[in-house]
Amino acid sequence: MIKTSRTHRALKTILALAGTASILAACGSTSSASSSTTTASKTKSPVVPLVVYGAEGYAPAVAKGFQQATGIPTEMVNHSTGTLLAKISAEAENPQWGVFWSDGSDAYAALDQQHYLLRNFEPTTGTLTTLGKTLVPADGSYIPTGLTIAGAFVYNSKVLTSPPTSWNSLLTSQWKGALGMNNPAISGPTYTAVASIMQQQGGVAAGEAYFKKLAANGLHIYSTNKVTLSALLKGQIKVALVQNSAGIGFAMNTPGLKVAYPDKSALLPSVIGIDGKASKTEIAEAKKFADFVYSPKGQALMLSGDPQGDSLFFPIIEGTKAHSEVPNLKAIPTDYPNPLVWGPRESTINAWFTNNIVQ
Repeated sequence: MIKTSRTHRALKTILALAGTASILAACGSTSSASSSTTTASKTKSPVVPLVVYGAEGYAPAVAKGFQQATGIPTEMVNHSTGTLLAKISAEAENPQWGVFWSDGSDAYAALDQQHYLLRNFEPTTGTLTTLGKTLVPADGSYIPTGLTIAGAFVYNSKVLTSPPTSWNSLLTSQWKGALGMNNPAISGPTYTAVASIMQQQGGVAAGEAYFKKLAANGLHIYSTNKVTLSALLKGQIKVALVQNSAGIGFAMNTPGLKVAYPDKSALLPSVIGIDGKASKTEIAEAKKFADFVYSPKGQALMLSGDPQGDSLFFPIIEGTKAHSEVPNLKAIPTDYPNPLVWGPRESTINAWFTNNIVQ
């Protein structure tokens, strides 16, 4: 199976290199031609296609920029976090990815415990902030690239003047049938919110009891941020529990939409993991990709690649500034569930949630 995979990748290399040549040729200028020649001379041969599994809205723009900057053929596979995790699990000992990039460190902690990830690597092209350094695992098995908030409240201020202020207030009659959220089995970032709520309630058993009460109070479940926020715009719910970057993005197009934060919301890092079972060549390319992400050019593409979505993150690389629409993180009460504890529980809790809470 591995030999078949390698052959398949070799064929894709030829096609990808042809695509790279076309992209560079399309630039047309003398300076571009000179640049491409210089880049090619710096790129060691042979190369293989770097396959990036990405659930970030800006990932395709970053992958394209990386390919143009390095000449390394890069194949982007863009899906939701849940879909990509299922794909990685199904591929098992015959992985087809080189880089996995999504929100939430829980899944990466679980993958590391299953020995999927390369350890002890950290990019050198940018310096993490003090907060960013706290998100790096002790064994260096994954790399934080930015931060958002899982579990923000989005509401329409034209129909609701005062949003809820705590998780326990959602159990009162005031919010009966008013709240909607994503299914964590589909929306990866939502799992981090669920883990944080369970941790704040006192653990898994107490957390399950809390969500059963929330369901009894008329909780609505949707698939992803976009669907939940659409239900809010249609008036089907009064409060959407979603990732804050999605809420800020929707508010940019919908005057009156506002984002509020409960007593404690979960920090949600965007994370890169490198396939530890990939070839030495692809691992070397994956390290270059991570270096590119930490570089000023990579950070700029993260900030511009999905301007009304994932680009609305809190930077954790020194010198990178957030969009003006992004609030001051220091003003938000936050929680960070230990990924080593909550990561291995993700599949079990998601299955329980689907069987007991999703209607």
